[in-house]
Amino acid sequence: MRHFKEHLIPSGTSIRESLNVLDELAKDAIVFVVDDSNRLIGSLTDGDVRRGLIRGIELEKPVDDIIQTKPRFIRKGDQDIQKVIEYRENNFKVIPILDKDGRIVNVVNFGNLKSYLPVDVVIMAGGKGSRLRPLTEKTPKPLLIIGDKPILEHNIQRLSLFGMDDFWISVNYLGEQIEEYFGNGNHKNLNIEYVWEDEPLGTIGSVSKIDNFIHDYVLVTNSDILTNLDYENFFLRFKEEEADFAVVTIPYKVDVPYAVLETSNGHVMSFKEKPTYTYYSNGGIYLMKREIIDRIPKDLFFNTTDLMEGLIADKKKVLSYPMSEYWLDIGKPDDYKKAQEDIKTLKF
Repeated sequence: MRHFKEHLIPSGTSIRESLNVLDELAKDAIVFVVDDSNRLIGSLTDGDVRRGLIRGIELEKPVDDIIQTKPRFIRKGDQDIQKVIEYRENNFKVIPILDKDGRIVNVVNFGNLKSYLPVDVVIMAGGKGSRLRPLTEKTPKPLLIIGDKPILEHNIQRLSLFGMDDFWISVNYLGEQIEEYFGNGNHKNLNIEYVWEDEPLGTIGSVSKIDNFIHDYVLVTNSDILTNLDYENFFLRFKEEEADFAVVTIPYKVDVPYAVLETSNGHVMSFKEKPTYTYYSNGGIYLMKREIIDRIPKDLFFNTTDLMEGLIADKKKVLSYPMSEYWLDIGKPDDYKKAQEDIKTLKF
């Protein structure tokens, strides 16, 4: 993956120099001209250069003479991802991401990414992984290798594939190893910060420590999940339903080998022959409006189930998003063994 700054050239660069940059970018050949503060001025492609040369502009002239001054862009934090979908479907591949002041803070390539979601991500990675000992005696569970990379790296890569690039990782047990492994994420066009739990704060309590969220939506996920969830569909469903909070749920079917009778006061009212019942369990992936975070008490042990119970009691809209893709919670040795087999054929 290219670093986004490879697509940036300063105002005043010669057309000849810009051609060298375009040549290095090969199939991703588009550059964005910026001022001294990285504010977007315009864009340039091979076609713009050809048209300039046809008009008689010399190669030593500044590139500003031939750029497109109204290029397409995405505003960071824009809640309406229909523009993202439109760009993608119309094969506009390389698009700059601008902050509120017009500065380029990233460049997305829809040849490599599936979407660009306006969502902050918190990954809960502070557990001890006791059930996976001795594997976790010296290695935190999120860094256990599945295939060719750690569990947590699989998760971050999947999330970033949908354009989520602002991450907070909640750490405790052997958290120094996680911080050392991933760093600040800048080399992968990501922003990664760390939230340290001095004492265990439950499955969501540490999120209360974060006060610098960027977007209006926050996704919280366990770090030990292997999944190829379509996060764009999850987000779109959340928006369509105007939900306050959503949880990915895992269908669990129970086959009853006998006829099940429905009775009332000792009388048989109906029966079903060998029915199958479907129940839904918590998948450990949550999406919420940012203001929901205010309901998490500061520096207290607090579980996601506590948050959900409070939301339901207050008549907030809590959405179940049944999982139709692959999902595996790597909690026990058998799960870890299964993940090692599944990753050989799992398509991300």
